[in-house]
Formats: sequence, structure tokens, C-alpha cells
Amino acid sequence: MIYRFRAILDATQDVFRDIEIEGNATLEDFHNVLTQSFQLPGDEMASFYSSDEDWNQNEEFSLFDMSDGTAPVRTMSATTVEEVVSTEKPQLIYIYDFLSMWTFLIELADVAGPKDGTAYPQVIFSIGELPDSAPDKEFEADPRFADETGGDEEYRGNIDDGDDDFYDEQSFDEYDLY
Repeated sequence: MIYRFRAILDATQDVFRDIEIEGNATLEDFHNVLTQSFQLPGDEMASFYSSDEDWNQNEEFSLFDMSDGTAPVRTMSATTVEEVVSTEKPQLIYIYDFLSMWTFLIELADVAGPKDGTAYPQVIFSIGELPDSAPDKEFEADPRFADETGGDEEYRGNIDDGDDDFYDEQSFDEYDLY
């Protein structure tokens, strides 16, 4: 089956590509089509994320496994398009270059049979050019972890409760760290 996607740069100006790719193609193949169609250099780290209808990032599919075996990581080369996208779960987020944070919202538009004589993947429609730099992002804390003052009490612990003896009560000697 052929999956038709619209990949939109998360920015105020209209910049998007409509791409057709085979369902059994890997996410790495999809990554390569995206970098070429948006004229990105292709030499930076990137990841896909499964997403819900509100564009919240879920499971990551990274270009390389950088986990050192500490946690299972799904890589783009070992994951096919049809494994992560369906008509029930039609959205992905693609982030290219984690320093610049080029962010693309990708949505499945259609699943159809292949057309005879057509080579896939292919870009079938293109609007706009990438700006010189990635659009600025505003990051928000997950409200499930914020207390009523806007802080994160669960992770703050006793540090900013005014207890001047906090560090004196710790069970480590700063000189024994090495």
C-alpha cells in the first residue's frame, strides 16, 4: 500500500510537502525523503515521534540508538511506516537537528494502492521554502507535574524550602566524589 502524507513545518508561514511512500518502507527512508524534499543537509540527528490528535509526542523512533543498552530504543531503520501509522493513528512528529529543532507535523492523508509505472517515494506537491533558521519554539511544562505555584514540587524536594541545613544533612562528602 502507498501512504500519502502531508509534512508541515511547524511555523507561521506555509511550508509543506505532500509525499507518497510505500507502507513497507522504513522510517529512515521517510527521513531521507523529508530531508531531501525540504533541502535539509541530512547530516544532523533526527527522530520521529508517534503523536496523538493534540500533537503530543509519544514513542520515539531515533535515527541511531544512543542508549548504550540502558533502555530499549526503536530505530528508524528497524521500523516501517505501516508499523507506526494507520488511519486510527495518522499523526507523527518529525524533529531534525536537536539544536535548531526543525519540527514538522506529519499527517496521513490517504492510503491507496500503487500506480503502475510510479517510483516511490515521491514528492507530489510542494509549497514554500524553509526559512534561514528554524522557527522559535515555546516549551511548556507538563501541567500534570506542576504545583499551584508553577514549580515542580515532586522533583524539588527539600532544596528550596528555606532549610539552610539541607546540604549539611546529606550523606556525602564533596571531597570524596573522585
